[in-house]
Parts: sequence; structure tokens; C-alpha cells
Amino acid sequence: MGTAVSIELAATSPDLPDLISDVCAWLHAVDARFSTYRDDSEVCRLRRGELKPADCSPDLQHVLSACDALWHDTDGYFDAYARGPLDPSGYVKGWSVEVASERLVAAGCANHFINAGGDIRTRGHQADGTPWRIGIRHPSVPDRLSWVLALTDGAVATSGMYERGDHVINPRTGMPSKGLRSVTVVGPTLAMADAYATAALAMGEPALSWLAKLATDGYESAVVTDDGRAFTSAGLPVAPA
Repeated sequence: MGTAVSIELAATSPDLPDLISDVCAWLHAVDARFSTYRDDSEVCRLRRGELKPADCSPDLQHVLSACDALWHDTDGYFDAYARGPLDPSGYVKGWSVEVASERLVAAGCANHFINAGGDIRTRGHQADGTPWRIGIRHPSVPDRLSWVLALTDGAVATSGMYERGDHVINPRTGMPSKGLRSVTVVGPTLAMADAYATAALAMGEPALSWLAKLATDGYESAVVTDDGRAFTSAGLPVAPA
């Protein structure tokens, strides 16, 4: 998936190495299936017409269906075809980490923290019983934080232009999105938080009113504009000082 993943389990058990191995195996399998850089991946085979959607794996069929629903829900701003060929990466990373978290819970590890390149899924508490603390990087000053969040069960996804440059396309114009420097979305599932953050960045400043409406579904947000203004929704779980 082109990023590093860190996993913290707030538990003591002889099974912990096996749990970590299971999560890593799942994420490597996702990378092998959905990579847009590996010629033998299922996504690339579908792109070349070697596979029909009906013949794809259940996982890829789920992702295609989810991307289609998100295209409708975001008025076309979440678009897996924004750059032309299919690229579901804006959904796959958050979804794969969400599934990894569900697998850990099913295995009895209810307190954990998974960070996939800044897209984070938390469950339960840290080992000392306190909520997990997440720093949101300042998009213009690398050694500063814009916010620190405190979460127990929740997801945090940030989409920004400060590491990979103009990598998010506005599907309406076909050009790199403008107006927002960084978008963070906090909510109950990482699959949706990740996709919403990507869609909002693609929208530019009109996303501010769209993000405010998402709060009614439990998704809070924090935004920094290109000119340095900062906005947060009322329910953003900012850590106490």
C-alpha cells in the first residue's frame, strides 16, 4: 500500500506474536490484490480486461461496490477513476485496516492501535487505561501539531498535500484539488473516514459545509486551508490540555 504500518497491542499474552503475524499477513494480501503498481495484482488484471467484475474476488467486488456508493454519496468527488484507470486506494487502505482491527477484536484483543501512514484505528484504551492520543501534523510546519486527539474506539484519517504533493484530483476539473491543505476526519469506521477525507480534499473549500453535515452521522472533522485558516467541527475529540 506504499506506506508503513505500526501495530500496538495493549495486552499481555503469549499469542501476541501470532496476532501481529495475522494482521501483517492480511495487509500483505491486500497489497498483493489491490496494488496499482504490481502487474499481477487483481486490480491491474481488471484494468487490462483480463478479469470481468463478476469474476473478481469477493473482496474486490466489495471494494468496487463501496467505491460506487461513495461516488454517489459524495456527489462524484470520491472517484476511483479520477485519474483514468481504476484506483480504489482511497478506500482500500482504510477498509483493510478496519478489517485488521475487527480480526484483532475477534481474537480477543480489544485494546489496540493500528497506524497505516497516518490513517489510524483505535480500540479500547492504552495499557494504563487512558484513551489513545493522536497528534495531527501541521500541514506547513513538519515539527508542529495542529491538534492532539483522544480516542477510545474510533478512526482517524488525514488526507493532505504536504507529503505526496498534488496527488488528489478534483474530478470536476481533472486538475489537482485546490483550497484545502489538510483534512482530518474522525469517526466510527476507518473505511469511511478515509474516503470522506479524500473526497473533502478533492472538493476544496466547499467541503467545509459538506463536512459539517457529516457530523450528524458521527464523523467529526478538522481542516486547514491553503492560506492557513483552521476549522473544526464542534464534536472533534480534542485531548484535554
